[in-house]
Amino acid sequence: MAQDTQTSDGHLSLWDTVSIIIGIVIGAGIYETAPMVFSNVGSPVMALGVWVLGGALSLIGALCYAELASTYPRSGGDYVYLSRAFGSWAGFLFGWAQLAVIMTGSIGMMAYIFANYASQLWNIGSHSMFFYAFAVVVILSATNMAGAMFGKRAQNILTVIKVLGLLGILFAGFFWAKPETTVLTTGKLIGGTGSIGLAMVLVLYTYGGWNDAAYVAAEVKNKRRNIPRALILGTAALAAIYVLVNWAYLAAVGFESARNSTAIAADVLAQPLGVFGARAMSLLVMVSALGAVNGLIYTGARIYSTLGEDFRMFSKLARWNQKRNSPVTSLATQGVITLAMITLVGTQIGQGTINLFFVTAGATALNFSGYSAFEMLLRCTAPVFWLFFLLTGISLFILRAKDRNIERPFSVPLYPVLPLVFCATCVYMLYSAANYAGKLTWLGAAPLFLGFVLYLFSTRSLGKVPGQVWAPKTQTQGNKIT
Repeated sequence: MAQDTQTSDGHLSLWDTVSIIIGIVIGAGIYETAPMVFSNVGSPVMALGVWVLGGALSLIGALCYAELASTYPRSGGDYVYLSRAFGSWAGFLFGWAQLAVIMTGSIGMMAYIFANYASQLWNIGSHSMFFYAFAVVVILSATNMAGAMFGKRAQNILTVIKVLGLLGILFAGFFWAKPETTVLTTGKLIGGTGSIGLAMVLVLYTYGGWNDAAYVAAEVKNKRRNIPRALILGTAALAAIYVLVNWAYLAAVGFESARNSTAIAADVLAQPLGVFGARAMSLLVMVSALGAVNGLIYTGARIYSTLGEDFRMFSKLARWNQKRNSPVTSLATQGVITLAMITLVGTQIGQGTINLFFVTAGATALNFSGYSAFEMLLRCTAPVFWLFFLLTGISLFILRAKDRNIERPFSVPLYPVLPLVFCATCVYMLYSAANYAGKLTWLGAAPLFLGFVLYLFSTRSLGKVPGQVWAPKTQTQGNKIT
């Protein structure tokens, strides 16, 4: 029997929800992208400036999501807003894209980051990375299937560990800082071939994931107050952490060394701790990746559960284990698809299967030797991610007009200026992501075409009226608004 997730008592506190945001966002990006960002700017001040700008743009997005999530506090996040604004087809495609491309791909990416560092410390053979990535998805999916309490406790523990590790970087960076390399002692421009545009792409990718708290809106205690607070506090905390960590990098090793580093955090910890510090850094990255995988598994399953409540084709995904307070079928389905992705991009058999499909369709085979498993998944999923992010930003304007009589516990300040800034950011990122992905854009977009077919079939079998979705009560309407 499916649990009524709209009326069930919330079990996620403000800290739990903030922990989900921090746990998802702070994966390995802050350790991997920082040198790339530095190499695309001309000075230390510009380096910190792009991280501040990225945080500001993310905070603007969080303000938009705070209004949407507090007004429509149903689990599923963007699925709910897109369905209400554009019709059930948009919500269906979003939920399908999350299951078939975006969320499962993101889980796979973080699993491969964990596997990469685990293999460096404990290599178990030629298939070491595949084994570690596969195992971490299985273990954390099973942990979440054991119950929501286990899932959130694991997330809180992993978040605390990674924050403590980041504090260690800050301490090492500032305490052992070299006066001649301190970040703000010079504003001198340094030549290079990089661009601010690419630096912002990398920064915003690193900030990505702050919106995932909206997916568990129905499970948050005191929704009207805690949903906006969690989104705003979580995103602001991320911005502060990222700026301080990058400052510590620059203070410890200097701008030039930071630009050329291949393991910048390990370089920082190696100064006071030597080889032990470098190994400790690898463990920290693994913990950060674990936190991201667990958070994505936890939140992603809530999207498919909501999709299953509205469409008979996916009705089994709506089944909750009431005793464990967990959408076990959604978690299992998400896990299976993620494991399939990990196998396809991370093994020779899987890569051969992909190329067989392309050749059969008359397309050119892919050269997998040019991509890591992580990069392959990133290139495929990024354009689809930013497309739906843009649609969610537009939905805010539509819902302001369509549901003008619905109470809004939180409203975006400076409307419509800030939502327009958010939408403009999404347009830029969609363009940049498509350029970055190249022809791989079509590999990620292909499931969307299948989604259109599935939607038409599902609508006929269910007999739903497009656009008929759950919404808060108004003074004159029930909880079904058409």
